[in-house]
Amino acid sequence: MMRPPNELPAVYVCVAPVDFRLQINGLAARVQESLLLDPLSAQLFVFSNHWRNRVKILYWERNGFVLWQKRLERDRFYWPRSEGATVSLTGQQLNWLLDGFDLSKWRGHARLHYDYVA
Repeated sequence: MMRPPNELPAVYVCVAPVDFRLQINGLAARVQESLLLDPLSAQLFVFSNHWRNRVKILYWERNGFVLWQKRLERDRFYWPRSEGATVSLTGQQLNWLLDGFDLSKWRGHARLHYDYVA
């Protein structure tokens, strides 16, 4: 099984759906021109179709592009929302998204700040 490692520092998720007829060249051009990011960097770029039942992940590995795809047969992915063109996730969050978790509903404990120890 091939999965992105949890230790990835950053993953860029394209918020808007893309035409899934796009392959490596089209997705790399989308990263560079629309998202204003470098497709040749060591980052993962994640795309979904309009129905949110398919995901493509594009990344550059040493000497060439790799394109990974997942298609759901019945469900849909809970896609992140943002005012910007992308959402940045960790590798672990990407794996949660691929497993069907809704990341917007996950909240960690609030950060506490104290002036002194009682």
